[in-house]
Amino acid sequence: MSFVEEMKEKALKGELITRQEAIDLSKAPLQELQKAADEIRKEVAGSGFDICTIVNGKCGRCSEDCKYCAQSAHYQTACTETYPLLSTEELLESARHNAKQGVLRYSIVTSGKKLSDREVEQVCESIREIKKQVKIEVCVSFGLLNEEQFRKIKEAGASRVHCNLESSARYFPQVCTTHTYEEKIETLKAAKRAGLSICSGGILGLGETMEDRIDMVLTARELGVKSIPMNLLNPIPGTPYEGRKPLTNEEACRCAALFRFLIPDGAIRLAGGRGLLGDKGEACFKSGANAAISGDMLTTAGITVETDMELIQKSGFEVRLCNE
Repeated sequence: MSFVEEMKEKALKGELITRQEAIDLSKAPLQELQKAADEIRKEVAGSGFDICTIVNGKCGRCSEDCKYCAQSAHYQTACTETYPLLSTEELLESARHNAKQGVLRYSIVTSGKKLSDREVEQVCESIREIKKQVKIEVCVSFGLLNEEQFRKIKEAGASRVHCNLESSARYFPQVCTTHTYEEKIETLKAAKRAGLSICSGGILGLGETMEDRIDMVLTARELGVKSIPMNLLNPIPGTPYEGRKPLTNEEACRCAALFRFLIPDGAIRLAGGRGLLGDKGEACFKSGANAAISGDMLTTAGITVETDMELIQKSGFEVRLCNE
Protein backbone atom coordinates (compact mmCIF):
# COMPACT_ATOMS: atom_id res chain seq x y z
CA MET A 1 0.00 0.00 0.00
CA SER A 2 1.37 3.41 -0.99
CA PHE A 3 1.76 6.23 1.54
CA VAL A 4 -1.15 8.12 -0.05
CA GLU A 5 -3.41 5.06 0.25
CA GLU A 6 -2.28 4.56 3.84
CA MET A 7 -3.19 8.16 4.70
CA LYS A 8 -6.51 7.83 2.87
CA GLU A 9 -7.41 4.79 4.96
CA LYS A 10 -6.41 6.68 8.09
CA ALA A 11 -8.67 9.61 7.16
CA LEU A 12 -11.56 7.28 6.35
CA LYS A 13 -11.24 5.72 9.80
CA GLY A 14 -11.72 9.15 11.36
CA GLU A 15 -8.12 9.45 12.52
CA LEU A 16 -6.43 12.85 12.22
CA ILE A 17 -3.64 13.35 9.71
CA THR A 18 -0.65 14.86 11.51
CA ARG A 19 1.38 17.87 10.44
CA GLN A 20 4.33 15.74 9.31
CA GLU A 21 2.06 13.36 7.44
CA ALA A 22 0.50 16.32 5.64
CA ILE A 23 3.95 17.65 4.71
CA ASP A 24 4.86 14.23 3.33
CA LEU A 25 1.56 14.06 1.43
CA SER A 26 2.29 17.43 -0.16
CA LYS A 27 5.21 15.80 -1.99
CA ALA A 28 3.20 12.82 -3.28
CA PRO A 29 2.41 12.32 -7.00
CA LEU A 30 -0.36 14.79 -7.82
CA GLN A 31 -2.73 12.45 -9.66
CA GLU A 32 -2.62 9.88 -6.88
CA LEU A 33 -3.20 12.60 -4.28
CA GLN A 34 -6.15 14.05 -6.23
CA LYS A 35 -7.80 10.65 -6.69
CA ALA A 36 -7.48 9.76 -3.01
CA ALA A 37 -8.78 13.15 -1.87
CA ASP A 38 -11.82 12.81 -4.13
CA GLU A 39 -12.49 9.36 -2.72
CA ILE A 40 -12.33 10.75 0.83
CA ARG A 41 -14.73 13.51 -0.16
CA LYS A 42 -17.23 11.06 -1.66
CA GLU A 43 -17.06 8.71 1.31
CA VAL A 44 -17.11 11.26 4.13
CA ALA A 45 -18.76 14.41 2.75
CA GLY A 46 -20.94 12.93 0.03
CA SER A 47 -22.16 14.65 -3.12
CA GLY A 48 -23.33 17.91 -1.54
CA PHE A 49 -21.95 21.15 -2.91
CA ASP A 50 -22.19 24.26 -0.73
CA ILE A 51 -22.45 27.33 -2.97
CA CYS A 52 -22.54 30.82 -1.50
CA THR A 53 -22.40 34.40 -2.70
CA ILE A 54 -21.06 37.56 -1.07
CA VAL A 55 -22.12 41.19 -1.16
CA ASN A 56 -19.83 44.13 -0.44
CA GLY A 57 -22.04 45.52 2.32
CA LYS A 58 -19.71 48.39 3.19
CA CYS A 59 -16.94 49.57 0.90
CA GLY A 60 -14.19 51.96 1.76
CA ARG A 61 -10.67 52.90 2.54
CA CYS A 62 -9.98 50.35 5.23
CA SER A 63 -7.68 51.17 8.15
CA GLU A 64 -5.98 47.76 7.96
CA ASP A 65 -2.81 47.19 5.94
CA CYS A 66 -3.51 43.69 4.55
CA LYS A 67 -1.07 43.57 1.64
CA TYR A 68 -3.42 41.80 -0.76
CA CYS A 69 -6.40 44.15 -0.42
CA ALA A 70 -7.61 46.71 -2.93
CA GLN A 71 -9.67 48.48 -0.23
CA SER A 72 -6.78 49.20 2.14
CA ALA A 73 -6.20 52.93 2.69
CA HIS A 74 -2.49 52.16 2.89
CA TYR A 75 -2.21 51.56 -0.89
CA GLN A 76 -3.10 53.41 -4.06
CA THR A 77 -5.29 51.10 -6.13
CA ALA A 78 -8.02 51.47 -8.73
CA CYS A 79 -10.60 50.75 -6.02
CA THR A 80 -11.59 54.27 -4.96
CA GLU A 81 -15.29 53.68 -4.34
CA THR A 82 -16.49 54.19 -0.78
CA TYR A 83 -19.92 53.87 0.76
CA PRO A 84 -21.40 53.18 4.21
CA LEU A 85 -23.46 50.12 5.13
CA LEU A 86 -25.96 49.26 2.45
CA SER A 87 -29.57 49.84 3.36
CA THR A 88 -31.92 47.04 4.35
CA GLU A 89 -33.69 47.44 1.00
CA GLU A 90 -30.43 47.00 -0.94
CA LEU A 91 -29.30 43.96 1.05
CA LEU A 92 -32.78 42.44 0.82
CA GLU A 93 -32.93 42.86 -2.95
CA SER A 94 -29.49 41.27 -3.32
CA ALA A 95 -30.54 38.33 -1.13
CA ARG A 96 -33.71 37.83 -3.18
CA HIS A 97 -31.73 37.89 -6.42
CA ASN A 98 -29.34 35.21 -5.16
CA ALA A 99 -32.07 33.00 -3.75
CA LYS A 100 -33.88 33.04 -7.11
CA GLN A 101 -30.71 31.69 -8.73
CA GLY A 102 -30.66 28.72 -6.36
CA VAL A 103 -28.01 30.03 -3.97
CA LEU A 104 -28.56 28.74 -0.41
CA ARG A 105 -26.06 30.88 1.50
CA TYR A 106 -25.57 34.65 1.31
CA SER A 107 -22.78 36.51 3.07
CA ILE A 108 -22.63 40.22 3.93
CA VAL A 109 -19.00 41.42 4.00
CA THR A 110 -17.89 44.82 5.27
CA SER A 111 -14.60 46.70 5.04
CA GLY A 112 -12.79 47.98 8.12
CA LYS A 113 -11.33 46.43 11.24
CA LYS A 114 -14.80 45.92 12.73
CA LEU A 115 -18.31 47.35 12.69
CA SER A 116 -19.32 49.77 15.42
CA ASP A 117 -22.15 48.93 17.82
CA ARG A 118 -24.41 51.28 15.88
CA GLU A 119 -23.56 49.56 12.60
CA VAL A 120 -24.18 46.14 14.19
CA GLU A 121 -27.65 47.27 15.23
CA GLN A 122 -28.35 48.54 11.72
CA VAL A 123 -27.23 45.38 9.97
CA CYS A 124 -29.11 43.18 12.48
CA GLU A 125 -32.31 44.88 11.31
CA SER A 126 -31.35 44.05 7.73
CA ILE A 127 -30.69 40.41 8.63
CA ARG A 128 -34.07 40.16 10.36
CA GLU A 129 -35.82 41.39 7.22
CA ILE A 130 -33.87 39.04 4.97
CA LYS A 131 -34.74 36.04 7.14
CA LYS A 132 -38.38 37.14 7.26
CA GLN A 133 -38.74 37.48 3.51
CA VAL A 134 -36.15 35.24 1.81
CA LYS A 135 -35.37 31.54 2.16
CA ILE A 136 -31.59 31.80 2.38
CA GLU A 137 -28.92 31.35 5.05
CA VAL A 138 -27.19 34.59 6.09
CA CYS A 139 -23.47 34.66 6.86
CA VAL A 140 -21.51 37.69 8.00
CA SER A 141 -17.96 38.96 7.79
CA PHE A 142 -17.92 42.08 9.98
CA GLY A 143 -14.37 42.08 11.30
CA LEU A 144 -13.09 41.55 14.82
CA LEU A 145 -16.34 41.67 16.78
CA ASN A 146 -16.88 40.44 20.34
CA GLU A 147 -19.17 37.77 21.73
CA GLU A 148 -21.93 40.17 22.72
CA GLN A 149 -22.09 41.59 19.19
CA PHE A 150 -22.12 38.10 17.73
CA ARG A 151 -25.00 37.11 20.00
CA LYS A 152 -27.05 40.00 18.60
CA ILE A 153 -26.20 38.90 15.09
CA LYS A 154 -27.27 35.33 15.81
CA GLU A 155 -30.51 36.49 17.41
CA ALA A 156 -31.19 38.51 14.25
CA GLY A 157 -31.02 35.30 12.21
CA ALA A 158 -27.47 34.90 10.90
CA SER A 159 -26.06 31.39 11.09
CA ARG A 160 -22.37 31.71 10.26
CA VAL A 161 -19.41 34.05 10.79
CA HIS A 162 -16.51 34.28 8.38
CA CYS A 163 -13.05 35.47 9.48
CA ASN A 164 -10.09 34.28 7.44
CA LEU A 165 -6.85 33.34 9.18
CA GLU A 166 -5.18 34.26 5.83
CA SER A 167 -2.04 32.19 6.48
CA SER A 168 -0.13 30.54 9.31
CA ALA A 169 0.63 32.23 12.62
CA ARG A 170 4.28 32.29 11.54
CA TYR A 171 3.67 34.06 8.23
CA PHE A 172 0.73 36.32 9.12
CA PRO A 173 2.92 39.28 10.29
CA GLN A 174 4.25 39.41 6.71
CA VAL A 175 0.66 39.86 5.47
CA CYS A 176 -0.78 42.36 7.96
CA THR A 177 0.56 44.41 10.88
CA THR A 178 -2.51 46.38 12.01
CA HIS A 179 -4.14 43.45 13.78
CA THR A 180 -2.85 40.13 15.05
CA TYR A 181 -3.40 36.45 14.41
CA GLU A 182 -4.49 36.10 18.03
CA GLU A 183 -7.25 38.68 17.45
CA LYS A 184 -8.55 36.61 14.53
CA ILE A 185 -8.55 33.43 16.60
CA GLU A 186 -10.39 35.17 19.45
CA THR A 187 -12.96 36.48 16.96
CA LEU A 188 -13.66 32.95 15.74
CA LYS A 189 -13.87 31.63 19.30
CA ALA A 190 -16.26 34.44 20.29
CA ALA A 191 -18.52 33.67 17.33
CA LYS A 192 -18.54 30.00 18.25
CA ARG A 193 -19.38 30.80 21.89
CA ALA A 194 -22.30 32.87 20.59
CA GLY A 195 -23.67 29.77 18.89
CA LEU A 196 -22.66 30.61 15.32
CA SER A 197 -20.85 28.25 12.96
CA ILE A 198 -17.50 29.54 11.72
CA CYS A 199 -15.85 29.78 8.33
CA SER A 200 -12.12 30.42 8.03
CA GLY A 201 -9.39 29.78 5.51
CA GLY A 202 -6.88 31.94 3.75
CA ILE A 203 -5.13 33.15 0.64
CA LEU A 204 -2.62 31.04 -1.23
CA GLY A 205 0.22 32.65 -3.14
CA LEU A 206 1.28 35.37 -0.68
CA GLY A 207 4.83 34.03 -0.52
CA GLU A 208 4.06 31.45 2.14
CA THR A 209 5.42 27.90 2.17
CA MET A 210 3.42 24.69 1.88
CA GLU A 211 4.06 24.21 5.59
CA ASP A 212 2.38 27.57 6.25
CA ARG A 213 -0.68 26.43 4.32
CA ILE A 214 -0.82 23.21 6.27
CA ASP A 215 -0.41 25.04 9.59
CA MET A 216 -3.25 27.41 8.67
CA VAL A 217 -5.64 24.50 8.06
CA LEU A 218 -4.47 22.70 11.20
CA THR A 219 -5.30 25.85 13.21
CA ALA A 220 -8.73 25.96 11.56
CA ARG A 221 -9.20 22.28 12.42
CA GLU A 222 -8.31 22.91 16.06
CA LEU A 223 -10.94 25.68 16.16
CA GLY A 224 -13.62 23.35 14.81
CA VAL A 225 -13.91 25.05 11.41
CA LYS A 226 -15.77 23.03 8.78
CA SER A 227 -15.99 25.66 6.01
CA ILE A 228 -12.54 26.46 4.65
CA PRO A 229 -12.29 29.15 1.93
CA MET A 230 -9.34 28.59 -0.36
CA ASN A 231 -8.56 31.95 -1.99
CA LEU A 232 -5.93 32.24 -4.71
CA LEU A 233 -4.10 35.55 -4.70
CA ASN A 234 -5.30 37.89 -7.43
CA PRO A 235 -2.38 40.36 -7.53
CA ILE A 236 -3.95 43.83 -7.36
CA PRO A 237 -1.95 46.69 -8.95
CA GLY A 238 -0.96 49.19 -6.27
CA THR A 239 -0.72 46.63 -3.47
CA PRO A 240 2.59 45.18 -2.24
CA TYR A 241 1.63 41.87 -3.86
CA GLU A 242 0.97 43.27 -7.33
CA GLY A 243 3.95 41.49 -8.88
CA ARG A 244 3.32 38.06 -7.43
CA LYS A 245 2.70 35.19 -9.82
CA PRO A 246 -0.70 33.51 -9.38
CA LEU A 247 -0.80 29.86 -8.38
CA THR A 248 -0.99 27.29 -11.16
CA ASN A 249 -3.92 24.93 -11.53
CA GLU A 250 -1.69 22.09 -10.37
CA GLU A 251 -0.71 23.92 -7.17
CA ALA A 252 -4.36 24.73 -6.45
CA CYS A 253 -5.36 21.08 -6.94
CA ARG A 254 -2.58 19.91 -4.62
CA CYS A 255 -3.73 22.31 -1.90
CA ALA A 256 -7.39 21.33 -2.27
CA ALA A 257 -6.43 17.67 -1.94
CA LEU A 258 -4.28 18.29 1.13
CA PHE A 259 -7.03 20.30 2.81
CA ARG A 260 -9.45 17.40 2.22
CA PHE A 261 -7.06 14.99 3.93
CA LEU A 262 -6.78 17.35 6.91
CA ILE A 263 -10.53 18.05 7.29
CA PRO A 264 -12.27 15.08 5.60
CA ASP A 265 -15.82 16.23 6.38
CA GLY A 266 -15.24 19.91 5.61
CA ALA A 267 -16.50 22.20 2.87
CA ILE A 268 -13.28 23.00 1.00
CA ARG A 269 -14.48 26.21 -0.64
CA LEU A 270 -12.84 27.71 -3.72
CA ALA A 271 -13.13 31.45 -3.27
CA GLY A 272 -11.39 34.59 -4.56
CA GLY A 273 -9.04 34.14 -7.50
CA ARG A 274 -10.80 31.06 -8.86
CA GLY A 275 -11.40 32.92 -12.12
CA LEU A 276 -7.62 32.93 -12.68
CA LEU A 277 -7.80 29.17 -13.19
CA GLY A 278 -8.42 28.26 -16.79
CA ASP A 279 -11.02 25.63 -15.90
CA LYS A 280 -12.76 27.80 -13.24
CA GLY A 281 -11.81 25.24 -10.59
CA GLU A 282 -13.20 22.10 -12.24
CA ALA A 283 -10.01 20.11 -11.58
CA CYS A 284 -10.06 21.21 -7.93
CA PHE A 285 -13.62 19.89 -7.63
CA LYS A 286 -12.19 16.50 -8.64
CA SER A 287 -9.40 16.90 -6.05
CA GLY A 288 -11.40 17.19 -2.85
CA ALA A 289 -13.01 20.65 -3.09
CA ASN A 290 -16.80 20.65 -2.71
CA ALA A 291 -17.87 24.27 -2.19
CA ALA A 292 -17.41 27.68 -3.79
CA ILE A 293 -18.11 31.36 -3.55
CA SER A 294 -19.94 32.24 -6.74
CA GLY A 295 -20.61 35.55 -8.46
CA ASP A 296 -18.43 38.64 -8.09
CA MET A 297 -15.95 38.97 -5.27
CA LEU A 298 -15.63 42.19 -3.25
CA THR A 299 -13.66 44.27 -5.74
CA THR A 300 -12.96 41.80 -8.57
CA ALA A 301 -15.12 39.95 -11.07
CA GLY A 302 -16.01 36.35 -10.30
CA ILE A 303 -17.81 33.53 -12.09
CA THR A 304 -21.55 33.79 -12.65
CA VAL A 305 -23.91 31.68 -10.59
CA GLU A 306 -25.42 30.29 -13.80
CA THR A 307 -22.01 29.10 -15.00
CA ASP A 308 -21.26 27.58 -11.60
CA MET A 309 -24.59 25.75 -11.45
CA GLU A 310 -23.75 24.09 -14.76
CA LEU A 311 -20.26 23.20 -13.51
CA ILE A 312 -21.65 21.75 -10.27
CA GLN A 313 -24.06 19.50 -12.15
CA LYS A 314 -21.38 18.50 -14.66
CA SER A 315 -19.06 17.52 -11.80
CA GLY A 316 -21.67 15.21 -10.25
CA PHE A 317 -22.58 17.35 -7.23
CA GLU A 318 -25.90 18.43 -5.81
CA VAL A 319 -26.39 21.94 -4.41
CA ARG A 320 -27.17 21.74 -0.71
CA LEU A 321 -26.11 23.23 2.62
CA CYS A 322 -23.18 21.43 4.19
CA ASN A 323 -21.87 21.38 7.76
CA GLU A 324 -24.88 23.02 9.36
